[in-house]
Amino acid sequence: MQPLETEFGRKRRIDQGSCNKDFSCLKGFCPSFVTVHGAVPRKLQDPAKIERDVLRSLPLPPAQSLDRPYGILIAGIGGSGVITLGALVGMAAHMEGKACTVLDVTGLSQKNGAVTSHVRLAQRPEDLHAVRIAAGGANLVLACDMVVAAAPPSLQRMETGATRAIVNTHVAPTAQFVLDQEMDFELASLQRALRAAVGSNAIEFIDATALTTVLSGDAAASNVFMLGYAFQKGLLPLGLAALERAIKLNGIAPDANLRAFAWGRLAAHDSSRVEALARPLVLEPTPAVLDMVALVERQAAFLTDYQDVAYARRYREFVQQIAAHEKARVPGRSELAEAAARNLFKLMAYKDEYEVARLYTNGEFLEKLHRQFEGDLRLEFHLAAPLIVARDRVTGLPRKRAYGAWMLKLFKLIARLRRLRGTPFDVFGYTAERRRERELITEYEGVLRELAGNLDRENHALAVEIASLPEEIKGFGYIKACNIEKTKAREGELLALFRGAGHTAAAA
Repeated sequence: MQPLETEFGRKRRIDQGSCNKDFSCLKGFCPSFVTVHGAVPRKLQDPAKIERDVLRSLPLPPAQSLDRPYGILIAGIGGSGVITLGALVGMAAHMEGKACTVLDVTGLSQKNGAVTSHVRLAQRPEDLHAVRIAAGGANLVLACDMVVAAAPPSLQRMETGATRAIVNTHVAPTAQFVLDQEMDFELASLQRALRAAVGSNAIEFIDATALTTVLSGDAAASNVFMLGYAFQKGLLPLGLAALERAIKLNGIAPDANLRAFAWGRLAAHDSSRVEALARPLVLEPTPAVLDMVALVERQAAFLTDYQDVAYARRYREFVQQIAAHEKARVPGRSELAEAAARNLFKLMAYKDEYEVARLYTNGEFLEKLHRQFEGDLRLEFHLAAPLIVARDRVTGLPRKRAYGAWMLKLFKLIARLRRLRGTPFDVFGYTAERRRERELITEYEGVLRELAGNLDRENHALAVEIASLPEEIKGFGYIKACNIEKTKAREGELLALFRGAGHTAAAA
């Protein structure tokens, strides 16, 4: 499970390369799960021709001398090939007749746990007196995972002026992310720690995972991509022939790993060329940071497609009212209006049957699907269909069923009926879940009116916190119902504080 930053906030997605394929995710209630049969991850068309063309003119890097022992620290997570990377370097050194020691530090790591590999190279065995890299003794750091590389045991091996670092900016989420979708990965602080350890001029950041996924169709070779990157930068005192021979001898997907190694070399030599090749297949652009006016207009445009122009007008005018109150009562501040813009939109754009159908059939879903996969695709939708949903005999919870691609035709019909939403002809709107979602919009508007009408500098921060509470309402079905109950309880507590603060100010 990985975070996906979108224009509507952080979502979650499955990493196809590291998925264990036990399909336990299908037991969840989210209606967005689709099984794609007969598919393979899409990669560049005719990659062999591209590689022949680009590598023909790729120069070899300057030879790295080995007049003294050379330490390479490889930092990553279990299950991603960190130990294999150390073994490849060791085998390449052996084939060139050089001395090498490899110490793998796995601790209690299994999949996604911290792993480091201490690789030391020298011309002669007697030049290597220890297998572990000493404090400040790393000449090169291959940070396959930024979290592990920025941990104290790794930072202790780095020294400004002596260490060069190649850092994969992709962060593999920990198990906690499954439970806490909004956890802060603190990417900026990780980057600052690594820059401080080696110096700003001695570190390079590259999203090796994203590039490898797009270029080769599999993120599993991202570590070998980084090895190629480091080689082309002249940071490995080993020859090209030995490294490529070691990759072949390893015997695990040798062709794919050789391609990843070659792409890493090209990225080091001409990063703009690699990014230009990869850009057409990148699935999600980095979301833009919008000012208040642009944010409201974007949300209003979405709500027009979601329902109609009148629905979007209701949203826009209400947010403008809150912004006017905030400007009058707390000049120079806009956090309440921004929170209202984000969260009123979230509540108004609830994903009911009409919206799920619209999102499946407005063209974006199929476009992304064909950008990510290729092959003879056959779709299977996993849904707890409303009105006819079955219940699990043990838990009593809704039970999902699988439906074929014919559902897309039904989705198109349902999507065209979305303007019936909230009317007496809305067949889905009579369920308790849909009635509650409409009530939340009205209730939130009432809360915002109260906050804006009693706003001052002393209670402004508390008002913003209350207005931001709908961010905690996530999920679908019974999961969403549980989150609503928790959020409303918290809202009651904070509103009591807000009203009490108002009375105290009046009495003073």
